[in-house]
Amino acid sequence: MKTILMISATIALSACYISVKAQMVIPLYKTIPNSKPNNIVEKSDSTSVRGKVSNVVLPTITAYLPEKSAANGVAVIICPGGGYSYLVVNHEGKDVAQEFVKRGIAAFVLKYRLPNDLIMINKEIGPLQDAQQAIKIVRERAVEWHIDPAKVGIMGFSAGGHVASTLSTHYQKSVIDNPFNISLRPDFSLLIYPVITFQDSILHKGSKKALIGENASVEKVNEYSNELQVTTDTPPAFIVHCSDDQVVPVANSVNYYTALQKHHVKAELHIYEAGGHGFGMHNATTSDNWMDRCFNWIAANKLFSEPQK
Repeated sequence: MKTILMISATIALSACYISVKAQMVIPLYKTIPNSKPNNIVEKSDSTSVRGKVSNVVLPTITAYLPEKSAANGVAVIICPGGGYSYLVVNHEGKDVAQEFVKRGIAAFVLKYRLPNDLIMINKEIGPLQDAQQAIKIVRERAVEWHIDPAKVGIMGFSAGGHVASTLSTHYQKSVIDNPFNISLRPDFSLLIYPVITFQDSILHKGSKKALIGENASVEKVNEYSNELQVTTDTPPAFIVHCSDDQVVPVANSVNYYTALQKHHVKAELHIYEAGGHGFGMHNATTSDNWMDRCFNWIAANKLFSEPQK
């Protein structure tokens, strides 16, 4: 009996070890760019169901990696939402990453800096810097992590969708140190009830105020209204939104989809009748699972490859 208990305990400890080892927290920088001395202390409530982190001063990615034998070469960098005021690190981060790993996809939850004049010289480029640095790191370490560097995507929820769509449309302008000119362009975008625009009629006021300020110039508003920045080279996109979203109007997604279509970029848009905003992976108003649609889209675009041996 003691032997059985000892074996069971060993298995349990091994499982814990594997679980911890599968998640690596990786600082984005040795020296954080665009920063200034401050006394800001990060606040975290990552134990709650949604998880909430604010006052980010040390940006990181947390890596969730499938076993080598299960890896199909695809990777996704996940940008949680929170109106550029905080990050929903579980509901729109860890939980989603774990679902990707089940499908052999490497996932990286990005803890990006939130716009704050107290910690950044130029707050409007801080989140984009962190997204660019994240995709650079993933491509630099692609061999180590069994990733195809040509199959690295960006995913964003709500304001994280603005980070993701900004990376998708502003990748040619590097705001980080990139001496080896590693491509900062995502190979695809997954945008879930995303903030896309700062145009007055359909904007999310909090996100605009946090990133560029309430009284930003027309030129600055247009620069960060990402539906206006789409080109023929913008990455393909999978987009999810709800008609009854009272926080981020569905027109954000519709207009981005329309811009992609205008420029002949492949895209798929799913608009649910109900569900509101911030539902994460589970829209309680329908039995349909948008994550299944997402995996179907990834497969249809031939992003899956054979598991590496």
